[in-house]
Amino acid sequence: MESGDRPVCIVAGGEADRAVKTRSRRHDERGSAAIEAVIGVPAFVLFVGLIIFGGRTATTHAAVESAAADAARTASIARTSSEARQEAIAAAEASLTNQDIHCLNVRVVVDVGDFSKPVGTAGSVTATVECLLHLADLSVPGVPGSRLVRASSTSPLDTWRERG
Repeated sequence: MESGDRPVCIVAGGEADRAVKTRSRRHDERGSAAIEAVIGVPAFVLFVGLIIFGGRTATTHAAVESAAADAARTASIARTSSEARQEAIAAAEASLTNQDIHCLNVRVVVDVGDFSKPVGTAGSVTATVECLLHLADLSVPGVPGSRLVRASSTSPLDTWRERG
């Protein structure tokens, strides 16, 4: 074939010079990108929402564990049970605030029963911190509007220190 010649097709009947169809459109693909977007975008948004949910929950759980440890340690250093309870609550709330954790409700329970034990007897203080985590802004199906995150920590009392 020389340059400038058209492709030809010779058929059994002898017809010549008929242009060969170079591409056949069996399926019309117009609009397929829109359909892919309609299916793909909501799935992607759901996936991102679940990642955010998991991240928020994990971060909050780590912060609540840290707050419980701070509360228990602070309570174990106090001289009296009432002082231990007050300082533990303040320490837990300060810990959550410092970690920029925003709970709908924070509850701190401090078990200071071992403060009544006599000096020379081993004892401990247990602090439990509960944080009601706000998740309603995610709007992901299957994700609750809030979730309770709870952690406890125990710290020993000094065996030979005076207790009140």
